[in-house]
Amino acid sequence: MERERIDFFRTLLNERLRALLAEAGATLGDLTNEKENLADAIDLASMESNRDFQLRIRDRERGLIHKIKEALARLDGGEYGLCEACGEPIAEKRLMARPVATHCIDCKTEFEQLERSSRDL
Repeated sequence: MERERIDFFRTLLNERLRALLAEAGATLGDLTNEKENLADAIDLASMESNRDFQLRIRDRERGLIHKIKEALARLDGGEYGLCEACGEPIAEKRLMARPVATHCIDCKTEFEQLERSSRDL
């Protein structure tokens, strides 16, 4: 991959990482500052449901943060943009859509088909 594209993806990944970390910090502040004086059980249930939903979203984002850090390490190691399965370059369109991608579209499609068929058994 050309140096210019490497720099572009490094910036993209770092921006997404910063945004996710900022959101996580804001959510943590919101969760610890919520008012506990609720009028009734329905309000309490609603607050708990919202809190649970936010925590599930943040857990997914935590996984994405990990994947972004791995992608940045692949950039540093010169392995970014190469499929882990076949070693071929991952299409730039795929990397633009999913900068943390580790497989080309063909290998990812094949993997998902195998996964689907094993679940159906």
